[in-house]
Amino acid sequence: MALIRTEQRNDGATGLDEKSPDAVLRLLLEAQIDAAKAVSSELESIADAARIAAETIAGGGRLAYAAAGSSGLMALADALEIPGTYGIAPDRIVILIAGGVASLTRLAGTYEDDTTQAARDIAEAGLDERDCLIAVSASGTTPYALAAIEEAKKRGLRVISIANNRNVPIFNDADVAIALETPAEMVAGSTRMGAGTAQKIALNLLSTLMAIRLGHVHDGYMVNLVADNVKLRERAARIVSAISSCDLNEAEKLLDASGGSVKSAILLAAGAQDTEKAARILESNQQRLRPSLSELKGILGSH
Repeated sequence: MALIRTEQRNDGATGLDEKSPDAVLRLLLEAQIDAAKAVSSELESIADAARIAAETIAGGGRLAYAAAGSSGLMALADALEIPGTYGIAPDRIVILIAGGVASLTRLAGTYEDDTTQAARDIAEAGLDERDCLIAVSASGTTPYALAAIEEAKKRGLRVISIANNRNVPIFNDADVAIALETPAEMVAGSTRMGAGTAQKIALNLLSTLMAIRLGHVHDGYMVNLVADNVKLRERAARIVSAISSCDLNEAEKLLDASGGSVKSAILLAAGAQDTEKAARILESNQQRLRPSLSELKGILGSH
């Protein structure tokens, strides 16, 4: 049986162990760059996936990630950072990794073959037709990911599938298929390298575009961040200052008045009467800052 791309060895790896360290590193780096380039052909599919993810969150649903091994780590990294960066409630993000917490200390093993656990994980999370599943697998054949998709479809979820081979089972029941056809690895089968790099880029693009669609990014600023430490409180103040053209001291006062809401603080700086009025304007514009500022300008201009 012919090897799928993610199990093949890159032809450039011949004699790899005999080359100088500099030469090895150059080859490894070039392979990573080539892997990253594989994402560009899937931008349309990533955009479709981001639309579905945004619709899910906006509609009160949850975004669930299901993966195993290195793909699980890529999914985990994306999922964990969404709440803090974009202010999406943590309970709206579900992380399903083959082997659970135990796999984070011992990644290899039989976890990825446990189809029963995959179905159980979906069921125990209580996922239903309001939710969306993002399944990630380098090979596109990982039993855990496939079983998670099967159970998800039974429950009416929309499914986004990401893999590094085309025409593989993970895409059979996907609403959106993202095929990242990365080159064969310099270390055959080591999909934590090129395949993992492409997956991380695709997930970064997907979740960032989702956040933009939800109105959580304004002129490149994360205006819905959760400022729960010193660094992020300082960042929040800088964001308010930059968008509102006020000094940092004023920005900090506005954030205090708004209870830490960057969007509300910006509306206060723009002339909103109080935090309640700012909140109502944001609510009427689905939490999007730009149309909220336009509405406020119209209100102020009419007085």
